[in-house]
Amino acid sequence: MSDSKLTHPVAAQKAPYALEVEAGKNYTWCACGLSKKQPLCDGSHKAGSTIGPIRYTAPKDGKAYFCGCKESVNRPLCDGTHGKI
Repeated sequence: MSDSKLTHPVAAQKAPYALEVEAGKNYTWCACGLSKKQPLCDGSHKAGSTIGPIRYTAPKDGKAYFCGCKESVNRPLCDGTHGKI
């Protein structure tokens, strides 16, 4: 990336990422879209974005659907916004 930093997220995919989560465990969701370990942060924002990750603590064991388009109002979870973009 050039000297300019990303100020708007890049859609990683136009669908949610289903991820098995554990109650009480913290997950760091990639909000910028640059991570190679989607939907989780790998630190890529540090070199090319002004957008930092969002921490999510799972309320219960099970599947969580993390936003892939990075436009959800319910970040980090999917709210169906990908169907409108």
